[in-house]
Amino acid sequence: MHTLSNREHIEPKPFKFIDLFAGIGGIRYGFEIEGGQCVFSSEIDRFACQTYEANWGEKPSGDITQIKESDIPNFDILLGGFPCQAFSIAGKRKGFEDARGTMFFEIARILKFHKPKCFMLENVKGLLNHNSGNTFKTIKNILEEDLKYKVFFKILNAKDYGVPQNRERIIIVGFKNHKVAFDFPQPHEQKIKLGDILEKSPDPKYTISDHLWASHQRRKEIQKAKGNGFGYCLFDENSPYTSTISARYYKDGSEILIAQKGKNPRKLTVREAARLQGFPDTFKIVCSDTQTYRQFGNSVPVKMIHAVAKQIFKSLNDAKEF
Repeated sequence: MHTLSNREHIEPKPFKFIDLFAGIGGIRYGFEIEGGQCVFSSEIDRFACQTYEANWGEKPSGDITQIKESDIPNFDILLGGFPCQAFSIAGKRKGFEDARGTMFFEIARILKFHKPKCFMLENVKGLLNHNSGNTFKTIKNILEEDLKYKVFFKILNAKDYGVPQNRERIIIVGFKNHKVAFDFPQPHEQKIKLGDILEKSPDPKYTISDHLWASHQRRKEIQKAKGNGFGYCLFDENSPYTSTISARYYKDGSEILIAQKGKNPRKLTVREAARLQGFPDTFKIVCSDTQTYRQFGNSVPVKMIHAVAKQIFKSLNDAKEF
C-alpha cells in the first residue's frame, strides 16, 4: 500500500473498491491511503496504463465498454473520474451527444449489476450547469430514481486541501443505504504556497525560449486590447496557488509559468506537476514529459480525494456498513 508523506501509520480498513477510468491512479491513491483494497481497474490510454502499472504493480483492464459487469469482482465502493471532455467549458459541451459523455452509462450499468454500498464520482464543475443543468439532472435522476442511491454532491477546490492549485471539481457521492449520513470534508487549515512544491534547481530545459516568451506576451497584449483576460499566467514562489493545470499543459505551459530572476519564465517540471496534484515524490514517472504532463493534467488532487475518502469511510463505519 502506498502512503503520502508525513502520514501516520493507519490500520487497514476492510473495504474493496474498483477504479474506473483510472488514469494514473490518483483516485485510487486517495482511497488506498485509508486502507482500501483495489480489486479491479480499467483505463484505455496506453501511456497512462504504463504509469499505472509502474506504480501499482498491475496493468488496468482496457476499454470498459468491452468488459462485462459479471467479469468484475465484487466490491464495496465504485470510484470513477469519468471522461469530462463532453462537459468541460473548454470542450464542445455536447454532453451525452458526445461519445465520451456516454461513459457515465458504463458506470450506471456496473452500479445496477453489483449494487455496491457506495460510489464516488469526479468531474469538472461545468458538469453541473451543462445544457442548462439538464445533463446533471439526468445523471442525478439515474443515480437516485433508477439505481436507488442517496446522492450528495459538492464542488470542492484543491487549494483548500493542501496543494497550491486552484482546481474546482464536482464530487458526487452516493450510498445504497439511505440512512447513511455524509458530510463533505472541511477545508484544511494549513497555509500553503507555490514555493512549497518548487524544485530548487530545475533543469534549464524547462525555461521557455525567447521566441515562445515573445509569442506569449504578444498574444496577451492582443487579448488585453480586446478586453479579454486570456493569455499566459505568471506565478512565483510566494503565490498561494496556481491556475488549473490541464492535459494541454505540454503544448506551451502558458497557463502556469514560473517567474525566474534574470531569465525567461519556465514551465513546471514534471515532478512539480506531480506535486501540484498532491502526488508524493515516491510516485514513479516513466513516460515522456509530453505524456506525463497529460497524465497529471488529467488526474485528480489526491489530497482532496483522500479527504473525501476519509469522510466516506467514516459514514459507512458509523452506519455499521463494515
